[in-house]
Amino acid sequence: MAEINFDEMTSSQKAAVALVAFGTEVSSLVLKSLNEDELEKITVEIANLRHVPPDVEGKVMIECHEIFMARQYVSQGGIDFAKDILEKAVGGKKAMDILNRLESSLTTSGFNLLKNIDPQQLVNFIRNEHPQTISLILTQLTSPQAAAVLSELPPELQSEVALRVATMEKISPGVLKEVESTLEAHFKDTAGRDLSVSGGAKTIAEILNLIETTAEKNILQSIEAEDTELASDIKNMMFVFDDLILLDDRGIQRLLKEVETKDLAIALKAASDEVKNKIFSNVSERVALLVKEEIEFMGPMRLTDVESAQQRIVENVRRLEEEGQIVVAGRGGKEDVIV
Repeated sequence: MAEINFDEMTSSQKAAVALVAFGTEVSSLVLKSLNEDELEKITVEIANLRHVPPDVEGKVMIECHEIFMARQYVSQGGIDFAKDILEKAVGGKKAMDILNRLESSLTTSGFNLLKNIDPQQLVNFIRNEHPQTISLILTQLTSPQAAAVLSELPPELQSEVALRVATMEKISPGVLKEVESTLEAHFKDTAGRDLSVSGGAKTIAEILNLIETTAEKNILQSIEAEDTELASDIKNMMFVFDDLILLDDRGIQRLLKEVETKDLAIALKAASDEVKNKIFSNVSERVALLVKEEIEFMGPMRLTDVESAQQRIVENVRRLEEEGQIVVAGRGGKEDVIV
């Protein structure tokens, strides 16, 4: 690792620096507690370490100490207690920074087991649990895992669980430990991942972005019936195929460079006239004719195949937006507008 910059270091790199600083005796005890995936990741980082500047090592050790102290406060009295103590010691902003780092570094064996669990197996285990318990478990999964699980739940349960994820706030350590113990007793020989202890509109938006369109629409309609403002917040954080009309002409043209003609034709089979017009107005007459002929040649198709093609295009939109190559209208402030 050449020219180490503390602000650009990953959590694995920081862990490697800390373990080297702790010495072999302490480090060996820590490494023994890791699963195979974590052990491999950390040992690779340790092997790649070269010269670590003293100021970088110092910052890593300070961060470790802060997280250890915050973890102790959480175990003593929960998140609110830790926040109160830290605010008095280091100020509000610094306290929140420490707690945010703590949340991203917390690992817990019960939730660690979820990483390699087949979604169908997990669905069979949780479908009869209380919706609040199911929603809590979903927040511990990656977005693709959570989407797969949510898709398999009964429609009426999907909506209730999604609403609870969207409105979920911080979870007390006691509740997490209780759910964790149940998971640990049921799922035993799999690997682990980091724990995040909050839900919210962003979490459910990421999940809904990955499930099939019909279920997504049903869930959003149910949430809207309960809380129109929350539904609006979720929609603003999502991007669906019909939102292609929110892209300007330059954005559409950039997107189409990433899309295969066959995928575009399949996706447009069930698209609105507005979306079709948006696409066809940004391609040459020859390409437009080619796509239209492809659509006719395909004949009837399963809706799931059409939605899969639309999803692949949406994933390209999200990637290009994250890279700053396109802008979706209605997001961000003036600083995000390209002129």
